[in-house]
Amino acid sequence: MPNYDRGMPEIFERVASAPVVPPRLPLVVLLTGFTDAGATVATTIDYMREQLDPQPVAIFSNDALLDYRARRPIVTFDQDHLTEFRPPRLELSLAHDALGQPFLLLSGYEPDFAWEAFSDLVVALADELDVITMTWVHAIAMPVPHTRPLAATVSGSRHELIQAHSAWKPRTQVPATAGHLLEYRLSEHGFPVAGFVMLVPHYLAETSYPGAALAALDKLMTATGLVFGLDSLREEGRDYLERIGEQIARNDELAQMIETLERRFDSYMAGEFDQARRERGEGFVEGELPSADELAAELERFLADRPDDDFRL
Repeated sequence: MPNYDRGMPEIFERVASAPVVPPRLPLVVLLTGFTDAGATVATTIDYMREQLDPQPVAIFSNDALLDYRARRPIVTFDQDHLTEFRPPRLELSLAHDALGQPFLLLSGYEPDFAWEAFSDLVVALADELDVITMTWVHAIAMPVPHTRPLAATVSGSRHELIQAHSAWKPRTQVPATAGHLLEYRLSEHGFPVAGFVMLVPHYLAETSYPGAALAALDKLMTATGLVFGLDSLREEGRDYLERIGEQIARNDELAQMIETLERRFDSYMAGEFDQARRERGEGFVEGELPSADELAAELERFLADRPDDDFRL
């Protein structure tokens, strides 16, 4: 196993009572961190942990990987004393889908420190456990309408997935995440990998948007062959869209803005942009939408007025 210590506390421990991990399982990676438009990854992690009861195989050390002052743990204060200290979790677990198919799940916070040591360790664990594929998801805000299926950008070494599912193929430099590094290192070591970037409507990026998590889970199913029961999440998504639709129906300006986004999106997806612009990744350019900021502000004001149980801002 590579040297992951690098002069620091050990960054993980194996769980003594962990279940036996069968060989040749897909690895799903879900890390919250730099960007999570629409709370896509956070909602997907919640779904996995609440619905699938994953069993930890390895637990990563918060003291080694987490900046506590940047992402402070939660404590519960009950009148005159503390009753709970709840730190974030980063774990490699064995989970099973709705059909009982096993898979490995690396989920939790994106490490703040020791990225190279972390990626060395994940590569070593993937090799030790004979992982068959690695698939990860994250989400960014884009000027696209919520009335169209959520599009994605796909990267990695699984070219059939890129060809079939990547709607936007820019050539650009972006701030890296730990997920990017894992994709890069696992690709270097010959693992088939796929990264899905969900393109979330920018005016919904600061909310908890169920449709984005649904789309992310759908991509994970496509890439891994796993099956997830999504009825409850679909119900949340329908209710969410109904509330937004009511707001837009009462505001002609918002309706016109959505129509503008729809026209641009439909034109791009139909291939009506010239090839040079498509190759430069200029399919979704917010600067060409004259009042996109006004649209975002209006919808965010609406969502901010909703009960917290409906929308997490």
